[in-house]
Amino acid sequence: MGVAERFQKFHNNILLTEKQLQDGSDRRQSVVRVLNKHYLGTSSGTDNSLFVGSRGKFTSIGPPRDVDVLYAMPYSVYERFEGRTGNKQSALLQEVKNVLQAAYATTSYIKGDGPVVKVPFTSFNVELIPAFKLDSGRYWVCSTKGGGSYETADYIAEHNAVKESNDDTKGQTRELVRMMKKWQEYCAVPIKSFWIELVAIEFLRGWEHKGKTRLYHDFMVRDFLAYLKGKRFGFLIAPGTGELMSLGDAWYTKAESAHGRAVKACLLEGSDVGAAGDEWQKIFGTANMPRIP
Repeated sequence: MGVAERFQKFHNNILLTEKQLQDGSDRRQSVVRVLNKHYLGTSSGTDNSLFVGSRGKFTSIGPPRDVDVLYAMPYSVYERFEGRTGNKQSALLQEVKNVLQAAYATTSYIKGDGPVVKVPFTSFNVELIPAFKLDSGRYWVCSTKGGGSYETADYIAEHNAVKESNDDTKGQTRELVRMMKKWQEYCAVPIKSFWIELVAIEFLRGWEHKGKTRLYHDFMVRDFLAYLKGKRFGFLIAPGTGELMSLGDAWYTKAESAHGRAVKACLLEGSDVGAAGDEWQKIFGTANMPRIP
């Protein structure tokens, strides 16, 4: 088994299945239909909503942990809550929670926790983000901290940043992100998926093998982890909003360990593919990464 074949099989193993994709779409429609009926008197399961997060940027891995859905609330709801006192954002989330509780049998498990309302299903949850669309195309989302406020999010800019990088690298960006999310999951790495996406975009922009085939995927993982290590206590800038995010270093020791294993695996790929597979499995899991020919 060559490097390209190994990583192609690995990537195929972690993609969402057709059933998982359909389940996510069905759950979105179920939740959005309830909200559209309540707030607008319509029966659409998609109007006024978007997949955001990993599903919206096509960087999801299986099995899915949750599916993020934005719901654009009518402006009249904003006006109604602006007339209240106290934590308006918390009250808004509670109202959405109550609307959804009335529609589902598992009412006691629906939780409002700014900026999302978590709606549990058997296989995975919907994390619903009630929001107000701005003229700029950005959104105000609820923050319940410090008495409540609205924070600006730019989901279109986040999507476009991934898409533009993926187009520029001939598909490497989304494949790298998915692989590193599997590392995050398998090794319980305390790093946000959003950060992985942004670091991957930064890294690939100047990587010497950008746009090449899966034959270079072992180097891509190794070099990404080295680049990530260099971001210790560094910062990232959110697309669209310009928000500055501190990476800290809670994830650093696990990145250092994974990088050491990736260096070893790359060296072994030319002499002992089974032993190389052992090292990759320590990073990505035995159920995901092929070991031997």
